[in-house]
Amino acid sequence: MSRNAKINTLLLVIVAALAVFPLVLGLGDHKEEPFAGADAEAETAITEIAPDYEPWFSPLYEPPSGEVESALFALQAALGAGVLAYYFGLRKGRRQGEARAAAAAPGDASRAAVPSDGPAA
Repeated sequence: MSRNAKINTLLLVIVAALAVFPLVLGLGDHKEEPFAGADAEAETAITEIAPDYEPWFSPLYEPPSGEVESALFALQAALGAGVLAYYFGLRKGRRQGEARAAAAAPGDASRAAVPSDGPAA
């Protein structure tokens, strides 16, 4: 197993552990919605501290349910991952193309250095 494969495997195990540990340890079992987002947690904390607090503005779009909100968030994450994957793939492809061109260039330069039969015009 190469060094990069070992590092990638270790990172994959760490990410899996980060996803599984909260479930195994029962974190959030005491809450009504154990895995609510940070926005909901902040709203709860604000209403406990200052019950008469009025928000500065309202959202532009309020999804009809939590499932729709989760689906829109997942779509946003997928689109962002797609854009990042495209960008990094494009960079890697360009780098590989430049490396191939540089590897082919010495052979082309030796052919270009051959003198022609007549004077240059």
